[in-house]
Amino acid sequence: MRNGNYYDEGIEEAAGWSAFMAGALIGAGVALLFAPQPGSELRGLLRNYANRAKDDLIDRGQEAWDTAVERGRDCYDKGEEAVRDAGRSARGFAKRGQEAVEEAVNEASCNRG
Repeated sequence: MRNGNYYDEGIEEAAGWSAFMAGALIGAGVALLFAPQPGSELRGLLRNYANRAKDDLIDRGQEAWDTAVERGRDCYDKGEEAVRDAGRSARGFAKRGQEAVEEAVNEASCNRG
C-alpha cells in the first residue's frame, strides 16, 4: 500500500496479472501451434488450457471481489467509529457549554443580591 491508496495498488496489481495472463496465453498458444501433434489433439490441449485459464481468472476475480468487500467493510467500520466519536465529543462539548451557562447564571444572580 503506497500512500494509503488501496485503489491505485489494486489497479496496478490487476494490470500486472492481466499482462501476465496475456503473455502466458500467447506463449502457450505459440508453443502448441509449433508442437508436432495432430489437429484433434492440439485442439483438445488448447481447449483444456483455455478452461484452466478461465477457471484461474474466475478464481482471481473472486479473490479480488472478496478483498474489495473486506476493505469496504473495514472502511465502513472506521467511518462508523469516527461518527460515534464525533457524537461523543459533541455531547461533551454541549454539556460543558451548558455547565458554563449555568455557572454564569448563578454568578450573575449572586452578584445581584
